[in-house]
Amino acid sequence: MSAHTHVEGQLPHEPEKATLEGRNKVLGFWLFLGGETVLFGTLFAAFLALRHQVLDGPTANHLFDLKLVAFATAILLTSSLTSVFAIQAMHQQKVKSLINWLIVTVLLGVGFLILEIYEFVHYVGEGHGFTTSAFSSSFYTLVGFHGAHVLFGIMWITLLIIQLKRKGLTVVTAPKVYVAGMYWHFIDVVWVFIFTVVYLMGKVV
Repeated sequence: MSAHTHVEGQLPHEPEKATLEGRNKVLGFWLFLGGETVLFGTLFAAFLALRHQVLDGPTANHLFDLKLVAFATAILLTSSLTSVFAIQAMHQQKVKSLINWLIVTVLLGVGFLILEIYEFVHYVGEGHGFTTSAFSSSFYTLVGFHGAHVLFGIMWITLLIIQLKRKGLTVVTAPKVYVAGMYWHFIDVVWVFIFTVVYLMGKVV
């Protein structure tokens, strides 16, 4: 029996909320994201306070390539859309479609990370190392911390894909997919703020 036929007609429209455990998992994750928001807010504040302290290193205006960063941003925002399609597929109990959209989300996330690593290597070559200045340290801490979150999200969703292939869509696996989608949207939103505060403001302010 396939995973699709196993769940056909047996799960509610929102299987992530079908059990008390599932609802508690979603609620608990909202609280976790609240803590993450405070943490990123602190890193943003530190960056804004230090971003003009470049010493002998390159300035943001000299350093940043907005075309590359805009392309990376488009990739990450597209991955947010594909994660929405994955959740829609889950609500329609289309397990194969769910898995496929999650795979696309992971691939886009990997593409984003590759561009970010390329960007960092380029910056180091331009004399913008982690210890070059207060600006560089705060930049790598904020952007690198976000990159670590993207990497964690990629590994998390990959494990969920494996679990869905083995166990199918159930009231146990559905909340896991849903909170992973919440997490992915969160890191996408954080990146929009990074793109605006770090890169755009670095070019114009």
